[in-house]
Amino acid sequence: MEPLSADTRGVVWLSYDRAAEFAGILAKYPGIDWVQLPWAGVDAFADILNKHAGSVRPLWTSAKGAYAEPVAEHTLALALALLRELPTRVVARSWGPKIGTSLYGATVVIIGAGGIAIELLRLLAPFRTSVTVVRRSSKAVGGANRTVTSDRLRDVLPDADLVVVAAAMTGSTAKIIGVDEIAAMKPGAILINVARGGLVDTDALTAALASGRIAGAGLDVTDPEPLPDGHPLWSEPRAIITSHSADTPEMTTPLLAERVKTNVRAFLGNWKFEGIVDPEAGY
Repeated sequence: MEPLSADTRGVVWLSYDRAAEFAGILAKYPGIDWVQLPWAGVDAFADILNKHAGSVRPLWTSAKGAYAEPVAEHTLALALALLRELPTRVVARSWGPKIGTSLYGATVVIIGAGGIAIELLRLLAPFRTSVTVVRRSSKAVGGANRTVTSDRLRDVLPDADLVVVAAAMTGSTAKIIGVDEIAAMKPGAILINVARGGLVDTDALTAALASGRIAGAGLDVTDPEPLPDGHPLWSEPRAIITSHSADTPEMTTPLLAERVKTNVRAFLGNWKFEGIVDPEAGY
C-alpha cells in the first residue's frame, strides 16, 4: 500500500460516506484498473458507475454476497418475530389470547436473487416453505420452487405470507413495493426489507400498517435513513425497525477483509475476482 499517485493501479475504497470524492480520484489518476467498493450495494456510487458504463476499465468489485449470511439470518429473525407476534408480547403487561402464525409451510416471495436471497433459501429449507424468487431474469434459482421476472411481481404477491425485499437499489427498482404492490398483498402478509429503504414506498407502507392492510413489517432499512424521530413507523405496533444493523461492523469487518484479500490476489493474477459490479446494471 502506498499513497495515490500516477503509478496507482488498484484502489480499495472503504468509505461509503465519501463516495462523491471518487470521481475526482479517477479523473486525477486514470491509470487505475481496479476498484474495490465497501458494501454489497453500490447505489452511493451510481453516478460514477453510470459514467463508466460500457468501459472495460476500471474493473469494479463490491462486497456483494460477502455479507449474505448475517443479513439472511437477520431476515429470518424478523420473520419469526413478526409471525409469532413478538412485538405484541414484548409490551404486554397481562395475559393475552393465543396469537401467532408458523413459518412452516408458508408461501414466501423473495425479491432479488443475490447472495442474501441464496442464503435465505438455505435457511428457509427446513421450514418447508414454498418460495418464489422475483428477479430481472427468468433463469431459475436453485432452492426456489419457481422463479419469475419482475414484471410478474404483482401476480405472485396475493398468495404470499411473507414478502422479502433483497434486491439491489437501481433506477428501475426504486419503490418496487408501492401502493399497488401493497394492495395486492393479503391482509395477513408480512413485508421485510433488508436491502435499501428506497425499494419500498414509506408513505404507502405506513398507511397500510396503520389501517391493518397488512399484518406487519420488518425494516432494517428505511427511506429516509435514519428514520426521523417521531416518524409514525416508530410507534407502529406492527413494525420492527432495526436501524440497519443486519450486518454490524463486528460482523462485516472480517467478511470484507476476506473479500479484499481474495480480490487483491485476483488483481495480482493469482485468483478470480469476486463481487464484480456491472456499471450498466448498477450492481
